[in-house]
Amino acid sequence: MSLIHGLHFNNIRGDLLGGLTAAVVALPLALAFGVSSGAGAIAGLYGAIFVGLFAALFGGTPSQVSGPTGPMTVVMASVFTQFVAIDPQNGPFYAFTVVILGGLLQMSFGLLKLGKYVTLVPFPVISGFMTGIGIIIILLELGPMFGFPGASSAAVALQEIPRYLREVDSAALLLGSVTLAIVMFCPKKLGLIVPPTLLALVTGTLIYQLFHGDRDLAIIGEIPTGLPELMMPMFSMEILSEMFFAALMLAVLGSIDSLLTSLVADNMTKTHHDSDRELIGQGIGNVFAGLFGGLPGAGATMRTVVNIKAGGSTPLAGAFHAIVLSGILLGAAPLAENIPHAVLAGILLKVGLDIIDWRFLLRLHRAPLFVSCLMLTVLVLTVMVDLVTAVFVGVFIANVVTVKRLSDNQLDSIRVIDSHAGNDEGLTERERQLLAETKGRVVLYQFDGPISYAAAKGLSTKLEGCRPHDALLMDFSRVPLIDVSTALAIEDMILEAQQVGRDVHLIGLNAIVKDILSRLRILDLIPDSYCHEQRSKALEMAHRMVFRNGLN
Repeated sequence: MSLIHGLHFNNIRGDLLGGLTAAVVALPLALAFGVSSGAGAIAGLYGAIFVGLFAALFGGTPSQVSGPTGPMTVVMASVFTQFVAIDPQNGPFYAFTVVILGGLLQMSFGLLKLGKYVTLVPFPVISGFMTGIGIIIILLELGPMFGFPGASSAAVALQEIPRYLREVDSAALLLGSVTLAIVMFCPKKLGLIVPPTLLALVTGTLIYQLFHGDRDLAIIGEIPTGLPELMMPMFSMEILSEMFFAALMLAVLGSIDSLLTSLVADNMTKTHHDSDRELIGQGIGNVFAGLFGGLPGAGATMRTVVNIKAGGSTPLAGAFHAIVLSGILLGAAPLAENIPHAVLAGILLKVGLDIIDWRFLLRLHRAPLFVSCLMLTVLVLTVMVDLVTAVFVGVFIANVVTVKRLSDNQLDSIRVIDSHAGNDEGLTERERQLLAETKGRVVLYQFDGPISYAAAKGLSTKLEGCRPHDALLMDFSRVPLIDVSTALAIEDMILEAQQVGRDVHLIGLNAIVKDILSRLRILDLIPDSYCHEQRSKALEMAHRMVFRNGLN
């Protein structure tokens, strides 16, 4: 396995052009995300540089460009506010330590080969939490849009809306509205030349510089130049659990965000990414971002799409994007110091609107009731509680309902066959004859397919309604596997039958099923002569024994 996945030098021109274009798109977003998080614009740039570089070099999606994203910024804003409130002096160090821990967790996800499971999150859950994130971004940016400091949470922003409307700063609202209009309605032909976010950033800042007069608005302020300083991790035993939970939130969200973007890249490039390697690369990027005071990041859909359309196809594009941003940081950072927060708010409002899953939201009333309720539940939990809780609750509910449906299907596929066996039961003519002659004294319990733990408790209910019988034949010929719960349910059926004097025969046990039953000593309940490889042999034996005992 090569050190850098998908790296080659046959597309240098396309990769350099793609990386340059992605950097131009990333610059205003990195500044905006940095300010929105509370860590400062420089943190957004550092995050774009370090996550962008290391995720490209060590990730598993060659054409992907990574950096701070809306979902990750929402979580980081909460983390930063939480730990600064706990300890104003050391809070930033705790917050960036959380970023490092989140990166380490992502790396562990990749090393444990969990990548393939991340993308198994049900669609209503993904739709709900992505829509919730979009709403959070919009709520958090309403304050700067109306001339106020950003709110610490979506709930606080909701409470502050009446004050925003009552005490609005008209200059900030006008400037933010102009910026938002440029991003939303920029002509496509112009957008191909200059990214709309960059055009809005420059235009909004120039308007403010030329016409603000004595109306001073909040601006980014001083941005440090030069290389970042190393920030050693800092821990506190008193808040260690809070730090770990916040890190888990970043790791889970970053993994989902990145791998969903990887799927987009696969679709555009007709390639296949390496999920586990991508998680390791993202984790490494976030570890370095945290060490140098940068925002956590993930695979960025907009930047990845722009990169691919511009010709980028290898990790060289993502790495060059980070190099370009480094050059801008070292040489042009002072130019960004006078960017108003209202301008950044206008840009982020568009980001929030884009994250909302409008395609599904507008058809929510047509979806099944359960799907709609699940999506809305996750959405509300995302906005009002937190993202990890929303995802875990959504996945749990979805899985419980799915398991219930599968167990019902499994139980429906199990057939209890007695003397009235029809042609559709899959029996031979001789087997149907044997059953008919026993006049219901022999019952064939025929499994069909794997049996899950959820279906185990319903196994014995299938026998209810059968007339009293002398022999129970359990046919496992079509069962590839069972679990411990199912095995114990089968044991209960065997014991119940034997307690009332019925013979129990087992048919067609494969190696896997036999191994489980043997390990749990369930086969010890059945004489060897009552375990058959063929159904016909079991029916012949049961038939003889019924007539030997006298058929009533």
